[in-house]
Amino acid sequence: MSAIGARATVALALACAASACAAAAVRAQERPSADSAIGVGTGADSAIEARTRDIASGLRCVVCQGLSIEDSPAELAREMRAIVREQVAAGRSREEIEAFFVARYGEFVLLEPRAEGFNLVVYALPIVALLVGAGVLVLFVRRWSAPEEIAPAPEDGHAEGGAG
Repeated sequence: MSAIGARATVALALACAASACAAAAVRAQERPSADSAIGVGTGADSAIEARTRDIASGLRCVVCQGLSIEDSPAELAREMRAIVREQVAAGRSREEIEAFFVARYGEFVLLEPRAEGFNLVVYALPIVALLVGAGVLVLFVRRWSAPEEIAPAPEDGHAEGGAG
């Protein structure tokens, strides 16, 4: 890659990072305050907003992938939050809402995978790795602290092989 191509790549990466930061800043300014968003004085609205935030914080943004839809500045995440809010207002349970998004985007959309089937590996692997690591550590400590075996000293007459 030429020097110009490398500089262009770096400039493009910086431009993308700057636009993402700007989008997050705009979103933060556009987001209404907590009081205006939940409608102070209406208990039902505040309960719906609280449940919406709780459920949205467990769903992955399929654009950002490292953020929940609650934290993501992406337009798709905003649309997904609106769907969650509508379903909460319709009286659907957390499991029904999660099932809706899993059917649409796959199980990847869940920030915390379900502990069933092949996903059990995600939960069991750290425990297995800790146990294996502890076992290896015990073996090394035993070898390191075990006294060295000293070969028996040869007897005077037989060891030199001379006539005696």
